[in-house]
Amino acid sequence: MSNLELFPETGDIEVPLAERLRPKEWDDFAESVGIDSVFLQELQSAEGRPPSMILWGPPGSGKTTLAKLVGASYDVRFVEFSAVLGGVKDIRAIVASAKNTNKQTLLFVDEIHRFNKAQQDAFLPHVENGTIVLIGATTENPSFYLNSALLSRVKVLTLQGHSSESLEQILSRAEEELAIELDQESRKLMVSFVGGDARRLLNLVEGYLNSRKDEISYE
Repeated sequence: MSNLELFPETGDIEVPLAERLRPKEWDDFAESVGIDSVFLQELQSAEGRPPSMILWGPPGSGKTTLAKLVGASYDVRFVEFSAVLGGVKDIRAIVASAKNTNKQTLLFVDEIHRFNKAQQDAFLPHVENGTIVLIGATTENPSFYLNSALLSRVKVLTLQGHSSESLEQILSRAEEELAIELDQESRKLMVSFVGGDARRLLNLVEGYLNSRKDEISYE
């Protein structure tokens, strides 16, 4: 069996399964343990202006997915940026562009803790005056890695990783997407192995498929 046969519908073998299965709608969003359900409902309603916030949680807990769902729900211009790949100069360019558009700009900054506290000051006036709505994602405790001035202007939303039930839901979506049926023992082992990390779970599914492609039951 060739790798192409693992993705019969799209034929695209270069996009990781975790990215292919990233929820596009709230109904498919598997909530992380400990997430503020009331606040989540407010985000889903998409009423008014989206709030600036920091999403704090371990890898694979749904931070990027949540940010993208917020961006898709509100009537905003969504700009995605990685603090690993860019710096303050890039932020200034994004802000300049935001000032020249009629639509609210929502700036999603992944790995925001990679900016030092002085660099974080670049966001302050633009969050304060409404030029941008800022959503930052971090795996590190914001109290230690983000400056107090920025924290005073955002809501911190904590994600604690996925429960076994949530991971089972994600695994079922993967089986449906790939048209396969995993045995119960394999499912339980995968869920227990990944420590609440949905991305790791889906990467594990891909590795499992490649190592046992001749034994897997395809529906």
